[in-house]
Amino acid sequence: MPLNLDRIYRYRFRDIDQTARIAVWAEIAAYLHARMGRPTRVLDPAAGLGEFIANSPAEERWAVDLVDHGLTRIEGVNVCIAPVLDADLPERAFDAVFVSNMLEHLASPQEVGDFLEHMLFVLRPGGIIAVMGPNFRYCSREYFDCADHVLPLTHVAAAEHLYGAGFDVTSITARFLPYSFRSRLPPSPLLVRAYLSTPMVWRLFGKQFLVLGKRPTQAPL
Repeated sequence: MPLNLDRIYRYRFRDIDQTARIAVWAEIAAYLHARMGRPTRVLDPAAGLGEFIANSPAEERWAVDLVDHGLTRIEGVNVCIAPVLDADLPERAFDAVFVSNMLEHLASPQEVGDFLEHMLFVLRPGGIIAVMGPNFRYCSREYFDCADHVLPLTHVAAAEHLYGAGFDVTSITARFLPYSFRSRLPPSPLLVRAYLSTPMVWRLFGKQFLVLGKRPTQAPL
């Protein structure tokens, strides 16, 4: 039987103030929207509780996840509850894809490659992909505290995976966000806004990488 992700996530976030978490994600989503070039049509292929896609300022928003953690209740979002490789997504249609805390859940490097190649397929030429995830180099002690973490990945490995799937790697940030919302920092939108505007501070608290890539306008060699 597969893992009961719904119960696992309810347990994981049992002590988290979800209202404050959503408010914090409003700041993160706005920042990422700008970093991705202010795209019009955005896909979140591992949307989870929907914090990013619900707060994205994009005009057209799509979300995919294996489990409906409330995604279908988010107004104005096209939702597919299915394995992402089986989801009914349009080809060469999206301006940007944001992948958050997903790759570490996949079973093998081959699955990572298959997933990223599929993202290349759904992005328009010149479209942007942003991949964020826990950086094993900086959070190895707590990395496997999550029951569904499988692959240890660093910013270097994530960049290699993107390039191997056919993307041009445009930006690598080894330290971006803290590892989780259970950090010492309170979930304050104002504090998060200040944090995002001060990259020097990321070196102290950042334990997640952020790697950006672009779908080439011509087929990669």
